[in-house]
Amino acid sequence: MDETEFWEIVDSTREDAQGDPEEQADLLVERLLRLDPDAVLDFARHFEARYNRAYRWDLWGAASVLLDGASDDAFDYFRCWLIGQGREVFEGALHDPDSLADLLDEFDEEIDGDGEELGYAADEAYEQLTGVVAPDLGVAPAPPEPEGTPIDFEDDTALARYYPKLWDRFAPE
Repeated sequence: MDETEFWEIVDSTREDAQGDPEEQADLLVERLLRLDPDAVLDFARHFEARYNRAYRWDLWGAASVLLDGASDDAFDYFRCWLIGQGREVFEGALHDPDSLADLLDEFDEEIDGDGEELGYAADEAYEQLTGVVAPDLGVAPAPPEPEGTPIDFEDDTALARYYPKLWDRFAPE
């Protein structure tokens, strides 16, 4: 599976789920079950590589603005959700996290920003196809600390300065 196929699967499941990340995860499992186990592992490698690329302080800060705070787990699930938004949103956010203010039509923190189930979809599909747990993917792990310069997520002034568009559009009142 190449990168284009990976993003086509992500995009089609998101569109079919009408943006609901839990529904998207269910549809993703269904879609992956139509593939052979090796293709499912390829999908998982693409997902994991992007998940690790998104382990950055600047993205964590953007998640903190969007979610009104983001714990370690919340940021993990946010990265899965971000991948689920497709290539344009994902790459745009990596290039400039503040651009999420322009890339997202809307953001409802009740359903958006939490793609935990998306992170498990390939594992679930692989196990259903083979009856065994997916092997190690051979993808380099994320670094022990996020890339970049740490940001004080408790400092609203700093968050508003780093993410002016996100802050104006999504910060809590």
